[in-house]
Amino acid sequence: MIILITGTTHSGKTLLAQRLLEKYQYPYLSIDHLKMGLIRSHNTNLTPLSSDKDLTDYLWPIVKEIIKTAIENKQNLIIEGCYIPLDWQKDFTEIYLENIKFYCIIMSEEYIKKNFNNILEYANIIENRIDDQIDIEELIKENKRLLDKAQKNNIKYILIDDRYEINVE
Repeated sequence: MIILITGTTHSGKTLLAQRLLEKYQYPYLSIDHLKMGLIRSHNTNLTPLSSDKDLTDYLWPIVKEIIKTAIENKQNLIIEGCYIPLDWQKDFTEIYLENIKFYCIIMSEEYIKKNFNNILEYANIIENRIDDQIDIEELIKENKRLLDKAQKNNIKYILIDDRYEINVE
């Protein structure tokens, strides 16, 4: 089984991946780690400050082939990151799709406003973020944009609105 987890920055993707790893003993791949490995090794001219679209366009073709390889080898894998396009399904035939679960985490404006200090506090719970600057208004905009896109394209999503609780079975 392949589990894909996407969402905006600070939405808890890495925390969810870690919880799933602990529960199911599935390894996980952070697309951010892949991104930084490719950038630091100079295998791309992109930088950590490149646009999400440019990074997705570069990283997704690599990630989708990793997914196919894992499925073909009957291996389980959790992949998390914000560089998973919402139309990811178009890149797979039915045989692959049967082996993929997808979670998109979105925080509501109300949740962000009520819990912004907690969001900042938990930002480093799984991995250390160096020079982590996050603006509440930008975070609200990013989540609204993702919610609109998900609703417009009939994409399933998990809305964090009251408490941060994600149950995956």
